[in-house]
Amino acid sequence: MKKLVLFTVLAITFACKDKPKEEPKEEVTQETEAQMNSGETGWTVLFDGTSFNGWHLYNEGEIDEPWTLEEGTMVFYPPKEKKKGESYNIVTDKEFTNFVLSLEWKISKGGNSGIFWGVYEGEKYGQPYLTGPEIQVLDDENHPDAKNGTTHQAGALYDMIAPSEKVVKPADEWNTVELTINHETNQGQVLLNGTKIVEFPVHGPEWDDMVSKSKFAGWEGFGAYKTGKIGLQDHGDIVAYRNIKIKEL
Repeated sequence: MKKLVLFTVLAITFACKDKPKEEPKEEVTQETEAQMNSGETGWTVLFDGTSFNGWHLYNEGEIDEPWTLEEGTMVFYPPKEKKKGESYNIVTDKEFTNFVLSLEWKISKGGNSGIFWGVYEGEKYGQPYLTGPEIQVLDDENHPDAKNGTTHQAGALYDMIAPSEKVVKPADEWNTVELTINHETNQGQVLLNGTKIVEFPVHGPEWDDMVSKSKFAGWEGFGAYKTGKIGLQDHGDIVAYRNIKIKEL
């Protein structure tokens, strides 16, 4: 009888050893799913071409017309009639501090738009440009703002740092921009169509000096928020964006 019990115990023990341990399943959050969908480690998709998930109208709610979805692209069509003070700027739901932002933009002939970072929402600020610095999106050949100085041209840190060279494509063609903001190293830069065209500090005395010499001098909240939202501008012209992704540093 003792031999039978011993044999049974040994059989159970070996059976347990042979059974592989189950690894705990990693929870797949919306963010990790977006990273997997991007196909690149460290990148998170902010716009996947199928919905406006992760975005909303600045200081308001869900995105609807005049923004539309067309073949994997978000497109803004300015309304024919616009109430005074009405605007359709959009921002991310999430806030970011140090990051690399990559996206493609296409502006209509004579069009104007912009890419913001460090945007703060609240009743105190009616527009994203009151807090968020802007990388210019522009048809340099046909929009009059391009004649107001090189700091107003495509790829510029608007009204502060001009592009070092002209690499923007004509209206109705896609441009690829990569914006880096790093408060740890106090560095910002813009790559347009693969060429570095703008470099700048992102805080401190040098930043303050740039602002003091720009139209934003004396603006209480401008550039004041190291952590803020990414924004895309309604400037009253047709503009399209796609392949928007971000890598936090």
